[in-house]
Amino acid sequence: MDLAMANNVTISVNGDAMEVPSGTTVAALLQLLDVEAAQIAVELDGNVAQRERWCEISITRGATLEIVRFVGGG
Repeated sequence: MDLAMANNVTISVNGDAMEVPSGTTVAALLQLLDVEAAQIAVELDGNVAQRERWCEISITRGATLEIVRFVGGG
């Protein structure tokens, strides 16, 4: 077994399975995905993750995240 993979957890992001290092926070995931955080919301396991806590919220094995971008219109 690859030791690097041993510390990864599988999560779902917008319906797609992905592996991330164990202990990854919401903020770190957004950086990993190269997502500009200014105009997005993150739902974690059915609950909106408070932006102020993204650096504190660890993503656990099997977590389901939805990342949505606010789009203006007229």
